[in-house]
Amino acid sequence: MSFLTEWITNIIIFVLLATVIDMLLPSSNMQKYAKIVTGLLLITIILTPLFKLMSTDIEGMITSMNLKGDSQNNSVGNLIELKKKEIQASQRAYILEQMAVQMKQQAEKEMMDEHGKFIETIVVKADDLENVPDSITEVTVIVKEKQDNTTIETIQNVEIDTGAEPRKNMKPDESVSQMTSLLAEKWNLTPDKIIITVEGGAGNEL
Repeated sequence: MSFLTEWITNIIIFVLLATVIDMLLPSSNMQKYAKIVTGLLLITIILTPLFKLMSTDIEGMITSMNLKGDSQNNSVGNLIELKKKEIQASQRAYILEQMAVQMKQQAEKEMMDEHGKFIETIVVKADDLENVPDSITEVTVIVKEKQDNTTIETIQNVEIDTGAEPRKNMKPDESVSQMTSLLAEKWNLTPDKIIITVEGGAGNEL
């Protein structure tokens, strides 16, 4: 019963703290990331009893087996440690995946409007999930050209001088550089942390 009370208390306290932090932060990209992190941490707190239950079951099974010998005890200890690492890795992968989804939603419209490309995949790497975006070490982005399945009759090229360089004549490196700058601004990151891979081309780290 005490465990249930403590669990509910932790959830309430965290929600109150998250609300206060949200009110104090200015309206910026940082606020968006703060909401993402607080939401993911709330999910973690809610799932804490499940993780503890799984850990309790493993320890109970170990006790009932009544293993003998130092070698057997070492094997069991290694098994417990392995299970804990697997749970932590799964939790970390889920948080990074959800973060990538949020980042894609923030930038996909501008990427299509300004560069005619859509974001296919985003892979995020971070050292500390509680200190985002400062802890993000690398964001790998795979983009593809917009596909047009409609059939268009071949016509002669018509050139109109507008005084600006057409986007199709832009060098690949310039195009990747502009896309990197766009994503860096949207995600509040430095360009050196973003690696863009264009379909049919090699990755570019700027």
